[in-house]
Order: sequence, then structure tokens, then C-alpha cells
Amino acid sequence: MKFFIDLCSDENRVTMRTESMTNGIHWYQKSENEALEEQKTQIQTGLAPHDVLHRQMSFGLNQFLNIKRRNALKIFYTQFFDFMVIVLLGAAVIAGFLGETQDIVAILAIVILNAVLGFVQEYKAERAMEALSSLATPQARVRRLGKVMELPAFELVPGDIVFLEAGNLVPADLRLIEATQLKIDESTLTGESLAIEKTTEAILTEHLLVADQKNMAFKGTSVTTGRGIGLVVGTGGGTELGKIAQLLLEEVEVKTPIQKRIARFAQTISWVVIAVCAVIFLFGALRRENLILMIFTSVSLAVAAIPEALPAVVTVALAMGARRMSKKNALIRKLPAVEALGSVTTICSDKTGTLTLNKMRADRYYIAGRFYENIPLLEKYPELWAIFLKILAQNNDAWISDQGVAQGDPTEVALLEAALQAGVDREFLEKEFPRIAEIPFSSERSMMSTLHQSQKERFLYSKGAPEKIFDLCREHDFTNERAAVAEMAKKGLRVLAFAYKQLPRDLPIPDLEILEKDLSWIGLVGLIDPPRQEAEKSIRLCQSAGIRVVMITGDHPSTAVAIAERLGIIDPDHHFLMSGRELSQLTDEQLAQQIKKISVFARVAPEQKIRIVKAFQVAGEIVAMTGDGVNDAPALRRAEIGVSMGKAGTDVAREASHLVLLDDRFDTIVVAVREGRRIYDNIRKFIQFALAGNLGEILTLFFAPFFNLPVPLLPIQILWVNLVTDGLPGLALAVEPAEKNVMNRPPRAPNESIFAHGMWQHVLCVGLLIAASTLSVQIWAFYSGITHWQSMVFTVLTLVQMGHVLAIRSEKESVLNRGFFTNLPLLGSVVLTVGLQMCALYVPAFNLILKTKPLNFQELMVCIVVSCSVFIAVEIKKKSLSSGNP
Repeated sequence: MKFFIDLCSDENRVTMRTESMTNGIHWYQKSENEALEEQKTQIQTGLAPHDVLHRQMSFGLNQFLNIKRRNALKIFYTQFFDFMVIVLLGAAVIAGFLGETQDIVAILAIVILNAVLGFVQEYKAERAMEALSSLATPQARVRRLGKVMELPAFELVPGDIVFLEAGNLVPADLRLIEATQLKIDESTLTGESLAIEKTTEAILTEHLLVADQKNMAFKGTSVTTGRGIGLVVGTGGGTELGKIAQLLLEEVEVKTPIQKRIARFAQTISWVVIAVCAVIFLFGALRRENLILMIFTSVSLAVAAIPEALPAVVTVALAMGARRMSKKNALIRKLPAVEALGSVTTICSDKTGTLTLNKMRADRYYIAGRFYENIPLLEKYPELWAIFLKILAQNNDAWISDQGVAQGDPTEVALLEAALQAGVDREFLEKEFPRIAEIPFSSERSMMSTLHQSQKERFLYSKGAPEKIFDLCREHDFTNERAAVAEMAKKGLRVLAFAYKQLPRDLPIPDLEILEKDLSWIGLVGLIDPPRQEAEKSIRLCQSAGIRVVMITGDHPSTAVAIAERLGIIDPDHHFLMSGRELSQLTDEQLAQQIKKISVFARVAPEQKIRIVKAFQVAGEIVAMTGDGVNDAPALRRAEIGVSMGKAGTDVAREASHLVLLDDRFDTIVVAVREGRRIYDNIRKFIQFALAGNLGEILTLFFAPFFNLPVPLLPIQILWVNLVTDGLPGLALAVEPAEKNVMNRPPRAPNESIFAHGMWQHVLCVGLLIAASTLSVQIWAFYSGITHWQSMVFTVLTLVQMGHVLAIRSEKESVLNRGFFTNLPLLGSVVLTVGLQMCALYVPAFNLILKTKPLNFQELMVCIVVSCSVFIAVEIKKKSLSSGNP
């Protein structure tokens, strides 16, 4: 597998190539000598300066330099190519032709606001690659020309000899040459919560995942214990981290459902409105109406009928939703993600650090033939438990930092913390029973022994793999213990066995391996990276909301299944699990066919996570992907919603995500989903309100000629109605509280139209009712000889829409039950709109501009009564729905 990076600059162009395998053989398959010979270097001397210079010219620096970023200007001007934006700009030109300066300013303000927001979001996305590059280690200990020196990590080249020790970040991809008790935490790259013990022997197996390449150390991972020496075999883009960088570059973010729906809606409504306005102009021309008046009327109606406030309403709704979510520890990085959360049908969750704590814990004990979930009071088995706790604390290389926090290998930290929680004083034991000799843990021995001595006693403490410890103990029937090991392993626990031996204090200390026999049996400890306490409840809430939760992890299948069962992701009797190896044998089409049956994916590689997300998307799902590691970043970027962890997450994951959980709590996703559904409901309510009103205006002008009536409204009056009805009242719908059943219904289908669930029928019926109400007043006033009939039509068309906006605050709940004061901005906007309409009737300056006349009390009452028609009709409809009638 070859990885190429083009390094581009204004002055030159250098092509770099870093090979992760040679002649079809991966580096982990080569012996140490073969790897050194391949890289033409020696462990005792390292590279000479001229070799380094030549390789830097060939391979480039050890950093990700293939990032082809768009400049800020290009990102900004591409924001103006959206169809809705083009329509709005056209509307601004028409408004300018009509001399409507206010409309020009309003429309351009909306367009620029959306462009700025889009620019900020896309510009921030570019920072994902910068965060990935920052993982490079500032310094690395390297042997060159026989001398050990510290160099900036970006100067490393293939063939360098690098020294590793506890606390280091691995500066490049290394083939390990020496490894002494070396363990490396690869969780950010592989998803495995346990540190991996490293070896140097060649591994002949083909097509190993990163997690199984135990003789390799990978850039960006961290050394937890031990030390080692490695040969640099991959730098920059040729590292495993570099491959993730390439995946980030290749994966284009998918548009969210609201973006797709609004785009389709904008195109459809724009062409329909233009066509209808052309028909109205044609009708007027056939009736020999004033052509100039008909041109202005048709153009005004087109400007008014296109809901140009929609982008502003969507933006305001998303921005306010993002603000509310930030107060609940959900930080939105990209505004469309707010609504998209309400559309999610599947959450693909990383296990380590997301569903689990990413911290090992002693979960179960087996002592004296019994299971314990917690360490009991010592009075019950005083001597046995006392010895056991001493072994946990002292047969242990973890340590307590100055801040009082246990540090070291995650497994040993878990054992030390268990002893500390039981009240064992580690410092006291170290003083009374200091360690005088040890045999460290190794994969060959699968155990660790330490020798401790006080002034009176000497003890050998041993821990390790159960079968190994069983074989070293005195005659004992281990049938029950083997059954206990099997039971704990089935639950995904890592099982360790413990034993001890009391020795004469005054005898010389021989080789400890001679003493590792005839041990006294103590018991077993099962360790696990435990699920987060809130995760199980959150998953149940997701399931009740019709959202499926799928676990994706780099851990072993048994561990993944055990955690999934605890969390309720899978049924214990039906393990719908697929391993990374099985997944690699499927084509994308086969995976898409099987994807909905699988609840757990285990032992998967980063590129396979992207395949899983894509397969769900092909199967018609809206996917949220959660994760915290570098290995999760490409999939986070690919999913409709990428959710990263704010505390434990890496910078790379956060920059690639749409949503950051500041508290790392899975249940915060549920809060975000609820908010997303509320926002989408409110956007639908605005569209419903705007379209019904606009349709009412169009039908009023369309049907007037059939009743032998003159044009009902002047162009300036049409624009006024559009301004006062679609503006503040429409925006105020964005803050409407959520419906009561918002989390008790399934997610919207990904291909669902924005007009689904009876919306288009509502728009049509209300639009017809608005037109009927308006025309009925025109017919009565016109044929009654009222000279200012047009002012009455103008008033009815405004007020009837205020009744409509109050009625559609809830789809099923009456506004009387919901309360008028639960959305104060909407109530205030309605009062303001009615006040402005009264000004249009009774303020002389407005009379002059809008060509209106004051109405007497009787005429005003007629307008108000008729305007209540839509409010009453919608409330009756909701009443019938709540009682179960169609």
C-alpha cells in the first residue's frame, strides 16, 4: 500500500513518497535486521548528515503538508451560488426597479448574513487539518552519526533511530528494534482502551489491522510504560495518522436534511410563483387593465409571494437553538447540525470514551469460591482479603502523582485504585514491606512477581494470566475457578489471577523464577472499561424516539458485545455483530444490504468506520457518528452529524465534528435531538404560515376578475402585507416551545418532503379560506358602494394572517390550552403588526404612502370578525384531531 503526498509551493514542487510496505511485504512482517537493511541504516550509528539531507529532499518534512486549503475569498464568494440566494438577489433587483429601498436593504442584509455564517462555518472546518498536524511531537531523541541528540520531530526521516520512554508521544511510524516492558496507548488511533504491550519479533500474518501490529509504534500515540528503540519507516503523510489526514481531505461533508429540503423547496416555490404571477398579468392584460399597473402588481406579488424571510428564519431558529444547546453542554460548531439532529435515524457510537469512561476499573472479584462486585468488609475474610489488597497495591508499577492521582498502565492503575478505595495505605506498605526484587510482566511469561520484605516477614506476590497462575499453585482443584474465568470473560472482562508465597526471611534471594512454584491461591479480578452511568438511560431514550444506536469499536468482539449488552444496544440472545475482518470481505453493496441487521462492529479500522457510515447513508439513514479519537475524525466528517467529546476528545475529532459534547455525556445527545426536532417543527410552522398567507394573496388577485372585481390591492399594499406579516411574526415562530410528544415519535424519513403530514393540504385549505374571506369583504364593500373598499381588503388580508400565526403554534394542541403567554415574542409581534396596520389606516402620513382611507367603527368590526375565520377553522380542525376524528 503506497501513500503519495504532493508538496506544493510557489517556488518548487517536490513529490514525496513514503512506503509502508516493500515488494508486497509490510514492515511488521520484516525482521529487525531486514528493516534496518531496507532503510540502509544501523542501530549503533544511525544516519549520517548527508543521508538525512538526501532523505529530507526525497520524503519531505515529517508533517502533513499536502493540505490544499481554499483561500478565504473563494470560500466567501461560493456562498452566493445557492439557488435561493440567486432568487433573493433577483427580488432585490425587482424591488429596486419598484423603488422599494427598504426591501432592497432587507433582502441584501439576509443574503450577506447567510453568506457570512456559511463562510465562518466552512473556514472553521479547514482547521481540522491544522489540529491533525499539531499532534506531531515537538522533540524526539534520535541517534545520528553515533550520537544521541534531541531534534524537532518534523526533522525526522525514514531510517532514523528513535528512542522512546514513558510519557513520550511517538513522533513517526516506527518498526520497533528494542522493547523493554514497552506499552503504548493507541486508543486515539485504534479505539482500544488498553495499552498495547509491544514486541520486536516479525509477524508473518498478512493484512493485520493497526491494533494487531505489535512490533510497530505509530505517530501520535503515547508511551505509557517501559522504553524502546524504533526505526522510522513512515513520516508525514506516509504514517497511519497521515492516512487519516488523507481520508479527511477526501471526505466531503454531506448536506444536512434541512439544507436539502430548503434547497428543493426554494427552487419549486420560486418557479411556481413566477408562473402564477405571469398568468395573473396575462389575465389583467386580456381584461384590458392598465398594463403598467398589472406589471407593477405582478412583480410586487412575485416579490411578496417568495418567502425571502425563510433563510433568516432558518438562521435565527438554528442560532437560537445552538445558544440553548450550549447552555446544556452541547456546543454546535456548524449551524445546520442543530436541525439535522432532529432528523437522525441512526447513531453510530464509538465505544471507548463515548459509551465508556476510557478508564479501566476492577469490576468483579472471585475470592474463596464467591463472586463480589465490591470489596466486602475485611471482617468477613480478614486475612485473605488483607493479603489480596496488599498484592493489588504492591505487585504494581503504577504510582501516585503529586496531585494524588494514580498514573501508569491503565490495568495497574485500576488495581491500585481498587486497593486505595478499600483503604489500603500504599505509602505505609512501601515503608513496612518494601520491594526488594521483581520479575516484570512480559508477554512470554504472562505474569509478574515481586518480592517484599519487612523486618520479620518475606512474601512473594504474583499476578498474571489465570492458567499460568493455576499451574504454579499448590495442589488445588481449579474447576470452579476456571468456570469463574469463563463467566467473566463472557462478560467482556479482562481476568487476572493472584497468588502469593510466604518465604523464610533469612535465606539468600535466588532467581525469583525458582520461587514461582507452590504458590498459595488467592483469587481473580475482572477488569473492564466501564460504561458511562448515563449511557444506558440515554440509549433507551433514543430507542423510544425511534433512533437506533450502533456501537463501532476497535476493541475485541467479546468486550464489545459485553458492553453492548450492558447498555441495551443488543439482546443477549441475539448478537448482531460484525468484525472488521468480516467487513473487509464484503463489497459496499453487500454491506449496505446487511447494515441494518448489525448492532455492533468490533475490531474495525478507521477507513472501515467511513464505509459503515456510507453504508447506512446508502440504506437511507440519517447518521450521527460519535467519537473522540483521531481515528474517528474522517467518519465524523462524513456523517450528517459528527459528535465529538469536549473533555476527552482530541483536537482533530473536535475540529472534524459538527457538535461537541462539553461534558462528554452521551445523554447530552438526547437533549440535542429534542432541540433539533423542535427547531424543525418551528421551521415547518413558518413555511406553513408564509405559504398559506402568500397563497391567499395570490388567489385573491387571481379570482377577483372572475367576480368582475377590480385589482384588490395596489403594489405598495402587497409589499406592506408581506413586510408586516412575514417579518416579526414569522421570526417569532422560531422560539415556539416544543410539542409535548416531540420525543415519542419516530424520526422523519430521510426522503420525507417538507410538505408531509398534511402540510400541503393545510396550506391549500387556509390559502383558499384567506382568499375567500378577503374576496367576500371586497364583494360586499365594492357592491355596497363603499369607496374605500380597498382599505378593508388590505386590512382583512393582514389581520387574517395574524389569526393564522396564533393558531398554528401547535399542530394538535389548542392555543387556549397552550397559553398565549408561552411565546411572548410571538404575542408581541402580533400586537405590533396589528398596531402598524392601524397606523396604516388612521395615520395621515401612512394614508398618503399606502393609498388608504380610515375605516369607521362598523367597517373595522366587519374586518376583524371576518379575519377570525382562519383562527376558528384551524382550532376546530385541531379539536377534531385530538378527539380522534379525521
